[in-house]
Amino acid sequence: MLATQENRRALYSNNRLKLGLFGANCSSGRAVTMVPERWTGSWEDNLRLARMADSAGFEFMLPVGRWKGYGGDTDYQGATLETITWAAGLLAATRRITVFGTVHAPMFHPLVAAKQFVTADQIGGGRFGLNVVCGWNPDEFTMFGADLRDHSARYAHAQEWLDAVKRAWGPEEDWDFDGRYVQLRGVRAKPKPVGGSRPIVMNAGASETGQAFAMRNCDALFSLTPKGRLDEFAAHVAGVRALSPATEVYTVGVVTCRGSVGEAEDYFRHCAIEHADWAAVDRIMAMKGDTREKWGAAFEDMRRHQALGMGGLPVVGDPDTVARELGEIAAAGARGIALSMVNYIDELPFFCAEVLPRLARMGLRA
Repeated sequence: MLATQENRRALYSNNRLKLGLFGANCSSGRAVTMVPERWTGSWEDNLRLARMADSAGFEFMLPVGRWKGYGGDTDYQGATLETITWAAGLLAATRRITVFGTVHAPMFHPLVAAKQFVTADQIGGGRFGLNVVCGWNPDEFTMFGADLRDHSARYAHAQEWLDAVKRAWGPEEDWDFDGRYVQLRGVRAKPKPVGGSRPIVMNAGASETGQAFAMRNCDALFSLTPKGRLDEFAAHVAGVRALSPATEVYTVGVVTCRGSVGEAEDYFRHCAIEHADWAAVDRIMAMKGDTREKWGAAFEDMRRHQALGMGGLPVVGDPDTVARELGEIAAAGARGIALSMVNYIDELPFFCAEVLPRLARMGLRA
């Protein structure tokens, strides 16, 4: 399929509900658990997973931009694969799936980044996507000797950074850029992205400033889905569409799918409560300013929610339950969902064999 902008935005698929895998480039993935079968994050496992997802018709793989682990008993996400080179390697080994790079704008020079993105896009024949992030983790910025700007300044910088990247992808030659944060002279950048279009761009801003940035600049906005409050998510999607019809809304889920509801709930409890890496969970929450004093009675629920999926919507049950809940997310307006699992390779075959056919019968997947 040609790398037109329309095809890129559709992730080369006509499926109503797009499916992706999230966080596989990190040790433990997105499950803050100590169970021995937790995800390795190794290159060998990522390569095998990407080929499996590509063959099953998944639309995308989305990495976490992480530079420093969270500690705890497992050193949660302590070993991570850098996302642009990770994407380039996976694109070379797959045929249809879109692979994103998750890139901290403050840590990459925009011209170097634009060249890296184009190189990955050439390798994948137009299947590279950019997830641009502004950063929030002070430990990572300290490690780089970089300043963590205040919230609004982060997005002001990201705006200039992304403007410069998009101009480097475009037809101009020998252009200058005079911004507050980015200054460039005599820029010439070749080759260009595949097909005369550009990579799909996403962002996961949660604040009003972040969401405004995404709607102004991006093809996709990733937003969390509150458990049991899909009406709020549907209202959020409607609001985004009203302000920016071109911006699709995606969300994030954590799937535990087993042959029976009881078996799935038992495994979820086993990983997310009985064997959670609570030291890492508590460190993550402290870094985000989420304390017992701040949240009161809701704190323990938030703590448990963080343990399996870093805040993604838990989708737990047998194939019928999982398919039904994914269908409800689609009905609320989500264009797609990025899924994580405790061990992607162990769990994905059952999901593909049992859940995908149910989604097809529901009209959500071909």
